[in-house]
Amino acid sequence: MTKTIKIYIAGHRGMVGSAIWRALEAKGYNKLVGKTSKELDLRNKEAVEAFFDQEKPDVVIDAAARVGGILANNNYPYQFLMENMQIQNNLIDSSLSTDVQKFIFLGSSCIYPKLAPQPLKEEYLLTGPLEPTNEWYAIAKITGVKACEAIRKQFGKDYISLMPTNLYGTHDNFDLNTSHVLPAMMRKFHEAKENGNTAVELWGSGTPKREFLFVEDLADAVVYSLENKFQDNLYNVGTGTDLTIKELAELIQKTVGHTGEIKWDSSKPDGTPRKLMDVSKMEQAGWKAKVGLEEGITRTYEWFLENQETFKQVKL
Repeated sequence: MTKTIKIYIAGHRGMVGSAIWRALEAKGYNKLVGKTSKELDLRNKEAVEAFFDQEKPDVVIDAAARVGGILANNNYPYQFLMENMQIQNNLIDSSLSTDVQKFIFLGSSCIYPKLAPQPLKEEYLLTGPLEPTNEWYAIAKITGVKACEAIRKQFGKDYISLMPTNLYGTHDNFDLNTSHVLPAMMRKFHEAKENGNTAVELWGSGTPKREFLFVEDLADAVVYSLENKFQDNLYNVGTGTDLTIKELAELIQKTVGHTGEIKWDSSKPDGTPRKLMDVSKMEQAGWKAKVGLEEGITRTYEWFLENQETFKQVKL
């Protein structure tokens, strides 16, 4: 890949998209294209087609999605299913019709069955029922994976899907109604500390195990996949290690400096018991995560402190 290829990053203002943009700029790529949702509604097929006809990108990286945690998925199932399919279908179809040679589709580990063997291998896709609390988002992402696989099979184009584990990092969403577990915990512990180290109530039992990937590591994996040709269509991206939600809470609590009590509300859902990714396929392709969880949480909290007035809050 030359540094002058035109790369369109869908969702370039989000946590993932902005990290990819910074990573590409750092590597010297100088023809990056991004549009805000106000400038281009990716749910609008005609608008997306017109954009592709005008810009004619060489590479498309799909980091655009309607995202959220358990609460948001439960409350807005139709939007999580339909809007994600609209976004990715328009991007994938326009990429095919304008002869985009490389397409990188970003999904999520939630595409795998709820009770699939651990760690999760790529071949476990579609082998069992999904986790009910986020199946709407998962089904949308599965259709994106399959669309890219179909194009690869039928047209021979280098369209690949990267499935990251739970992501966190700078520019995350810290809105307590729509955020994922790690940023939500960080904000709760911070506000409790500011209020005199009051008790923090967290959902579930604390026993499920989760894996977390710093967003800059995912961006590095995207750049690596851009600059190398992979043999298959689907690759997991993660660290290959996990910890319990309770251990995560204690690590964030320590980083933030909160000294109050943690109360677990076991009446709230836990979600999937465990979601650990098998990342051996990506490692065999030559890429491995670099940022440890403690370092990543520290860097995220530093960013949070600097951006409390402006950090992203998704309004549904």
